[in-house]
Amino acid sequence: MIEQKALDLGFATVGFVNLPQTWEAAERLKAFVAEGYHGAMTWMEETLERRQHPQNMWSGAKSAIVLGFNYGPDSDPLVGLNEPDIANISVYARGDDYHDLIKKKLKLLATDIVKMAGCEVKVFVDTAPLMEKPLAQLAGLGWQGKHTNVVSREFGSWMFLGVILTDMELPEDRAEKDHCGSCRSCLDICPTNAFVAPYKLDARSCLSYLTIEYHGHWPKRFREQMGNRIYGCDDCLAVCPWNKFAQSATEAKLMARDGATTMPLFELAQLDDPAFRALFSKSPIKRIGLVTFLRNIHYAIGNSFGDLVDFEKIDPLVRNLRHDSPVVRGSAVWALSRGLPPQDFAALRDMCLPEETDPEVLAEWRQDAA
Repeated sequence: MIEQKALDLGFATVGFVNLPQTWEAAERLKAFVAEGYHGAMTWMEETLERRQHPQNMWSGAKSAIVLGFNYGPDSDPLVGLNEPDIANISVYARGDDYHDLIKKKLKLLATDIVKMAGCEVKVFVDTAPLMEKPLAQLAGLGWQGKHTNVVSREFGSWMFLGVILTDMELPEDRAEKDHCGSCRSCLDICPTNAFVAPYKLDARSCLSYLTIEYHGHWPKRFREQMGNRIYGCDDCLAVCPWNKFAQSATEAKLMARDGATTMPLFELAQLDDPAFRALFSKSPIKRIGLVTFLRNIHYAIGNSFGDLVDFEKIDPLVRNLRHDSPVVRGSAVWALSRGLPPQDFAALRDMCLPEETDPEVLAEWRQDAA
């Protein structure tokens, strides 16, 4: 009955698991944080105790209903990496914000479960300190692949997760086994070598983390490796061989918006805050804010220059040299250093240096940033 109601709401798959007393996921999480692999995501450290076990979130929980929502793309997401002047956005962010969509559906399902069983429930999407990926494996939805994301035999790497915890015990499904075998495709394709080992990601080197979670100046090596990826990175997901069984998303709100895969970088560099908010209304991209967004755009523009000076790209960068944020100014400087002849860059530097006070922006002008 629960499964059918979940499918009627648009979920692609559902599984059930009674919560274990202990699980290896807690030790892996502690080791991840101890190594500092979480980077600037301080909330992972702050919620470490609660995150280690579902019952730390709710002591009365006995079972988990784990739901998967398919967001498979209708074309190869890696193709866009061959268009350096166009912003490349992670598949999951090309439509509406999945958090809002899935949470509404979870609440509808939870309401029906309470009516049917008279139990207590709590719903979670991935903004809560709950390790939903290990729960998904225990509930049989898939397994955590070497890229650390869940892989499904039916939907490949393209699946959002939602969880309903309940205080009733449920007949549980069989846990899914790991089917990665000797494959290294996801590890080898990573543009920044962010995987320190199979199943081990150092977020500090991951383009998804850098473009979304980290808000400062990047080390230069990551700027060059990002290409035109301005929000997230799908490389390790897209290359998974299990995607041969993947299906395109059917939920209209998760499909790519018109123009989401054809936005010129130089146009995006001209956005002010109202225009940014309007363009990305209901999109997860809006959550990173204009400053981080412009930084990402600038780095991508810096990677897009050819042999000739392209004033269409240069003009918005020069305008952004007067932005209030040093992160925006510094990233514009770096991009200009890649797009202007050395003598023109030096002349612009001589004009701007007397007015610049931020040490990191000054380091960019002097081209001695790490």
